[in-house]
Amino acid sequence: MAALRAAKQTLRREIKRRVAALSAEERRRQAQVLSRQLFRHPKYLSCKRIAVFLSMDDEVRTEEIIKDVFKCGKSCFIPRYESGSSHMDMLKLNSLQDMETLPLTSWNIRQPAEDDDSREEALATGGLDLILMPGLGFDLLGRRLGRGKGFYDTYLERCIGHPKGKPYTIALAFKEQLCQEIPVDDNDVLIDEILYEEDE
Repeated sequence: MAALRAAKQTLRREIKRRVAALSAEERRRQAQVLSRQLFRHPKYLSCKRIAVFLSMDDEVRTEEIIKDVFKCGKSCFIPRYESGSSHMDMLKLNSLQDMETLPLTSWNIRQPAEDDDSREEALATGGLDLILMPGLGFDLLGRRLGRGKGFYDTYLERCIGHPKGKPYTIALAFKEQLCQEIPVDDNDVLIDEILYEEDE
């Protein structure tokens, strides 16, 4: 177990270094390519209820995706992470304007305030059709390297217990986040599909 943790930490450092070397322009370009891929994806086209992460600097930007979600009339849910635990809820976002009013966390991402109990939680109502997954690294077998807090693995376990079952999961990855093999243990839930820019 300790060896696995050490292997993950080494890989996290390596991937962070690779992504940090990307220019802002290149990150933006790859994000646009991935957004276009997603907008044509059958699972995206058919989904009614989607969870989207609000991106950090070293992740694929999701603003354009969130705009499209609202334009298409889908229900949009975003994470609220509970600090000091691995608990996360997916709470309803009402509009783009709503997003602008959310408080910033210490990670510099917006999320509903801890005392905001006015929002619908996805699993308390109709569940989710699709979750867009963040992460530091991915391999093509669907293994994901997160930031070590376990938020998404724990949430997907909760989804499995919902009458609707586990939603389809798609990761958005810079090419630089792809790895030959991600070390995983039994708690790591596999992702259904990784979207990345394939070399022509």
